[in-house]
Amino acid sequence: MKNLPFKQRRHYYRNNRNWIASIPHQPRLIIMASLNKVILVGNLTRDLEMRDLPSGNKVGNFGLAVNRRYRTQDGDEREETTFVDIAAFGRSAENIARYCHKGSPLLVEGRLRYESWQNEQGEKRNRLSVVLETFQFLPDGKRADGTGPDQSSNHPDVDAPY
Repeated sequence: MKNLPFKQRRHYYRNNRNWIASIPHQPRLIIMASLNKVILVGNLTRDLEMRDLPSGNKVGNFGLAVNRRYRTQDGDEREETTFVDIAAFGRSAENIARYCHKGSPLLVEGRLRYESWQNEQGEKRNRLSVVLETFQFLPDGKRADGTGPDQSSNHPDVDAPY
């Protein structure tokens, strides 16, 4: 590097989180890192479908419905639902299959995966799905007696305080 003429020597310096490579009297090149991370909170759209892989590992596929509420320019409230396919492996798949069912809320962290294939008619198909890395069970809002948060249980033998 010392033998190169001055115009061809690279100088590296850090600007915020990026490394900048510069050659004197040349435009600067920004070296960026990539990140593939997804965090979703939603409800299961179906029970987990477990399969055994040839390697002996287990894989479970399920769907997650993620809701988004927003207000239009007219002031109307709208709700939009996005359905996401998720693949879980190993113990994560076993635990979700054991404790979750259709409608259960779940927090999912993972990465996006792009899949491409040809169907029986020869058409090229593709989709984005999420490969689960970690997850967290969320409370479903039901009380111990099976009622929801906005429902009250009807017990005629219990006097209400009001």
